[in-house]
Amino acid sequence: MSSDPSKYMGENGIHRVPVWRICGFCLNNTATNTYLFMMNYVSYYLMGFVGVGMVLASSFSTIMRVWDGVTDPFVGFMVDKTNGKFGKNRPFMVIGQVILCVASFILFHVTHLLPENTIIRLVFFILVSAVYYLGYTCQCVCTKSAQSCLTNDPKQRPLFSAFDAAFNVILFAGFGILTPIIANNYADYGGYSSTQFFHTLWMITAICAGIFTIIAVISIAPKDRTEFFGTGKPVKVGLRDYWETLKGNRAIQMLVVSASTDKLGSSAKTSAVTVAMFACIAGSTLLQSNVTGILTVPNAIIAFAAVSLLAPRMGQKEAMLFGSYGGIVVNALLIVLWLVGDPTTMTSNPETGAMHWGYFLILYCVLTVLQSGFQGISGNLVIPMTADCADYEVYRTGKYVPGLMGTLFSFVDKLVSSLAPLIAGVVFAAVGFSDHNPVMGDTVTWGLRVGVAFLAYGLLICGLIANIIALHFYPLTKERMAEIQGEVARIKAEAAAEEA
Repeated sequence: MSSDPSKYMGENGIHRVPVWRICGFCLNNTATNTYLFMMNYVSYYLMGFVGVGMVLASSFSTIMRVWDGVTDPFVGFMVDKTNGKFGKNRPFMVIGQVILCVASFILFHVTHLLPENTIIRLVFFILVSAVYYLGYTCQCVCTKSAQSCLTNDPKQRPLFSAFDAAFNVILFAGFGILTPIIANNYADYGGYSSTQFFHTLWMITAICAGIFTIIAVISIAPKDRTEFFGTGKPVKVGLRDYWETLKGNRAIQMLVVSASTDKLGSSAKTSAVTVAMFACIAGSTLLQSNVTGILTVPNAIIAFAAVSLLAPRMGQKEAMLFGSYGGIVVNALLIVLWLVGDPTTMTSNPETGAMHWGYFLILYCVLTVLQSGFQGISGNLVIPMTADCADYEVYRTGKYVPGLMGTLFSFVDKLVSSLAPLIAGVVFAAVGFSDHNPVMGDTVTWGLRVGVAFLAYGLLICGLIANIIALHFYPLTKERMAEIQGEVARIKAEAAAEEA
């Protein structure tokens, strides 16, 4: 590893990084998303071992995500104040991962051993979850805050989204394949509501996320240094600077609106909604694994290609608009398919989930692959766009506050997206499932089909419409960012001359 910063510097203050380091650092987001996926199944644990009802179990994630959002400004402030031998971001990446691993182990291995009293178990679960989400915040903040020091090359920044989109597709597809199989293996013990299911899911999550974090720490190491932070020198940041940024930075304001509403839509398709789609409505628990396995590779390819080819050419703002318009059309078609078509024709054998290549399965696969491409653009570009907002703040005020950018983004994003499990629980309760999530064998009503289509695709459309409205007021076009990078380079040059 070279210690010479000039190795990464180009002309006009543009600093780049080997592509493999961008790829590797993306795994920091993949690591936290691994835990996010695991926590999608928390309602099964709460109903099975803590003894709470559907609405409370579904709203638990909402309550804890609010706490998660509240901790964001504090952690972001600490990131902005940190600049030690181990860098600005790496300490929080490591600390966050350790907390996630230990706290999640306690959640799913200790709670059910407590006395069989709902209040005792629920209070314990909430307290440990509060610690868990603090660790989640520590690591999540770095995904956003490190973007501006990783690279400021407008052609390189979108590559993060390309890799991130592909990794997320593979991650959620891989776990989507594994979890039904794990649950089916423990069917005699309660399936999704068995201690064996949660132990196996935790082990896979902890191992994968730990490996991802190690790779991410190694990848960001040579760029997690003062010379790549904003003006290239330490800048004192106070709480007043946070308020001034919130008030004056229109770019981050609009990006937060866009990203949070989009995240609400994507978060609404929870594990319970997916199980309801395949196990209940389509009639086969294992069908989800088989269909997801078929779609994983094309979804990852189209997501990577869409972002990497369009964003560098169009600019991140225009690319996100393109993805939003396309996503609205495709999601609308998927709603029509699930309401008008016959999902039970997707399988020829419900017990094995064997796929039947009729009109429904073919249309579902084609539209889902297209959705992956559009969603990859509209949903994943927001992370490197926070780096543009941080550079814009340096240009606007001379202050480098990537922690603020990341936490402001995360704070609102989490508060809004935290409503997704609650919305899902309310919708399921409204259509007759107040005591359990829809599973294979349950009666499929028209109300359930409408509710699932709304949760899986309808809220996504609402989020994409909000994208389009917010981006109309977002000031950082491709041309504008070129001007800003030139001005930031001038500020750095002046700072270097003063030190000399």
